[in-house]
Amino acid sequence: MRIGLIGTGRIGTFHAEALSRHPAVDALLLADAAPERAAGAAARTGATAVPVDALFTGGGETGSGGLPDAVIICSATAAHAGLIARAARAGLPAFCEKPIALDLPGTLAALAEVEAAGTVLQLGFMRRFDAGYGEARAAVREGRLGRLHTVRAVTSDPAPPPAAYLPLSGGLYRDCLVHDFDILRWVTGREVSEVYATGSDRGPAMFRAAGDVDTGAALLTLDDGTLATATATRCNGAGYDVRMELAGELDQIAVGLDDRTPVTSAEPGGPGGPAKPWPGFLERFAPAYEAELDAFLRVVRGELANPCDGREALHALRIAEACELSRRERRPVAMAEIPGG
Repeated sequence: MRIGLIGTGRIGTFHAEALSRHPAVDALLLADAAPERAAGAAARTGATAVPVDALFTGGGETGSGGLPDAVIICSATAAHAGLIARAARAGLPAFCEKPIALDLPGTLAALAEVEAAGTVLQLGFMRRFDAGYGEARAAVREGRLGRLHTVRAVTSDPAPPPAAYLPLSGGLYRDCLVHDFDILRWVTGREVSEVYATGSDRGPAMFRAAGDVDTGAALLTLDDGTLATATATRCNGAGYDVRMELAGELDQIAVGLDDRTPVTSAEPGGPGGPAKPWPGFLERFAPAYEAELDAFLRVVRGELANPCDGREALHALRIAEACELSRRERRPVAMAEIPGG
């Protein structure tokens, strides 16, 4: 297979390295708005650097093979929707890191392009490919927990992102907690009916300057009455902490609880903190990132149904939008108030 990848920053380079090792990938074409960055990544991975336009036109820069078999979009967020539309018009299956766009109109417009073209769009919600979340989903669906009554989701980054990133990120709910909103739906099989969210900006001043919060919390009521909480912070000095706890009438389980979870027991004789806590998302979810790319290649080859199409990203974004509205107006927000449902 000939695979084009757009965007060779941190996550794009990580994906390029995984694709360069994949047995189904015969040729890897890397493109970036900064050509020198694509050239550097290509040199490190044995790929070929090409202009972005060449991936959609099959120009001579891509070699003799014409269009690639599929494209993977890892560019800056602001470019996602436009690149998704270009892939759809070129008839190319596309994998895109979340989000499709930072607002609902942009997301809906890109999805309309994909649906009009009848092409494939898979979104990069890597937690769906993590072994722990997969086991939690099976436990819920098989009834091993009994009636599920409470879900607690945690996402804590060890350090804030660069200040320049914050105004482009969409904010804590759209950029960070959106992963929790997606995995909550995927694990439980339920939809969110109402949210109440709040946030704190007591951390670095750059969050206040960007109109964002460094710490947030949401109470989500699912359509069967299950209660879920989702919390996130950019300032968790102990390490990268992503967990989900699911409590039912018969049992309780936790995802993300292992010997690298950055938590120290306060009980006498309890376990201390880990010697090597998770430092970030690439390390914690490396196997899941590789699994989602493998799944995409299987989708392109017709061996697998799309495990996370664009509509799934829309559902998660709508929950994030509801949380932002709730935070601003300090009130519960019903999902029926959010367009795009």
